[in-house]
Amino acid sequence: MEEQPNNPLHGVKLAEILQFLVAMYGWEELGEQIKINSSRKDPSIKSSLKFLRRTPWARAKVEELYLETIKKQ
Repeated sequence: MEEQPNNPLHGVKLAEILQFLVAMYGWEELGEQIKINSSRKDPSIKSSLKFLRRTPWARAKVEELYLETIKKQ
C-alpha cells in the first residue's frame, strides 16, 4: 500500500467515519449538521453508507465534518 502523508483520510474507511460521527453526535445531531435525508429519515449505518457511496457531495460533507471533529479533539 502506498503511503499518502498529506491525505488525512488515507486508510480510514467510510463506515469507520460514519460510526465515529454517530457515536460522537448521534443521528439527530448528525442530521442537523449535515442536511441529508439518510441521517434524518430511518437512519442506519447500512442505508447511510449506500447513500454516501452514490452521492459525492454528501460524502464530502461527512468527510469534512469528520476532519473538523478530529482536529478539535
